[in-house]
Amino acid sequence: PEDTVTSSFASFIHGARPELLSQTVRQRSKRMILDSLGVGLVGSTTRVFDIALRYCRLYSSGAVSSVYGKPGVKLSPTLAAFTNGVATHSMDFDDTWHPATHPSGAVLPALLAASQMLPPSTKPSGLEFLLAFNVGLEVQGRLMHFSTEAHDIPKRFHPPSVVGTLGSAAATAKLLSLSCAQCCHALGIAASLAGAPMANAATQAKPLHVGNATRLGLEAALLAARGMEANPLILDDIPGCSGFSAFYSVYQPKPLSAPGQSHEFLLEKQDIAFKRFPAHLGMHWVVDAALSVRNLFINYAGSFRPSLIRTIVLKIPVSKYINRPFPSSEHQARHSFQFNACAALLDGEVGLGSFSESSIQRRELRELLDKVVVEHPEDNVANFDKMYGEVALLLHTGDVLTGKCDTFYGHWRKPLSKESLLKKFRSNASHVLPEEKVEAIIALVDDLETLSDSSQL
Repeated sequence: PEDTVTSSFASFIHGARPELLSQTVRQRSKRMILDSLGVGLVGSTTRVFDIALRYCRLYSSGAVSSVYGKPGVKLSPTLAAFTNGVATHSMDFDDTWHPATHPSGAVLPALLAASQMLPPSTKPSGLEFLLAFNVGLEVQGRLMHFSTEAHDIPKRFHPPSVVGTLGSAAATAKLLSLSCAQCCHALGIAASLAGAPMANAATQAKPLHVGNATRLGLEAALLAARGMEANPLILDDIPGCSGFSAFYSVYQPKPLSAPGQSHEFLLEKQDIAFKRFPAHLGMHWVVDAALSVRNLFINYAGSFRPSLIRTIVLKIPVSKYINRPFPSSEHQARHSFQFNACAALLDGEVGLGSFSESSIQRRELRELLDKVVVEHPEDNVANFDKMYGEVALLLHTGDVLTGKCDTFYGHWRKPLSKESLLKKFRSNASHVLPEEKVEAIIALVDDLETLSDSSQL
């Protein structure tokens, strides 16, 4: 059918052209690609990645696509996408957008795998790769804007497992030059493969959400390319028969304008949040607030002396899955306001080592956790664009010291500098690659538009 929401998305995917990408969109999306590669590389050192890789190596046919951090290891395109998606989210270190999702990890691994899958005569260029990446981002962003529910910290399902799956399908459909009808069917197939419950947050299963999103989106595009069909109204709001609206209690879809002489991508209007340390995005507010009050405390007492603290008050939004008073695993710790605030107070920083078992089980840290009291002010809403973090230290002397963060460094309102982003990438990638290869990746991404063969990436 013509003139439907779904057909408008298919027309956009099929018709988008490289010249629609502004310089701002190109630069922002290249930063996302570089950060996601670094996060995936360091993520390839984790236990959950190792489990996923060992599973995928059971299937060795069609092994043409590379795996993060494992030189010489190849998997089938869909399993390589899955494994690299797991790596990207294994530490919860990947980028975040608003409304809330992790956009890059759901798209980039699929495009990398697909670019290696294609025969030499049809390899996409770097510019075509960049366009496909941005198409995948745009589809995710537009879908999230169809529901006010999507603007808040999620409660029912993990957003990248839903919008990410369709974003991966859209990006791969663009890279594979699918017809308009095939793009439509790819979205419909992807919708039947989407979804993961929030109950698996803070477990080893959560990285599977991003791994499955990028893998299943790729599979949806490959199935559509081979003639599989799906409901051509999957994104439309059809009373009595839920399509994509099954995921949202409030769903008001709008057509996506056809890419004519101009198109303003959502990435043009809103930048991406890049994380400085590997934990849930909400943790970055309380960590910056804790570091602020820690400096006040040192000026007050001459050094950080926990014995002077009677109570630690955290003022945070209501969000059950990241309100964890005494986390017992690295994944729980990455999703605990209490842990991240206390780790920042105790150590003056939060980093990769903060989530090791030995760090989590420290007696000094447990003693601080015992002092934490949580409050939920009405004005502190569970929304990554509106929330804040506040940490107050109530001392035995009766004095109160307070630190507050409205916008952390790395948020889309306060983006990381180029120097900070490169520092993060170099730190992450150097865990598995020698310096010359780290620098080569930086150069490749920086000049992505000029690559004749994107599979070099």
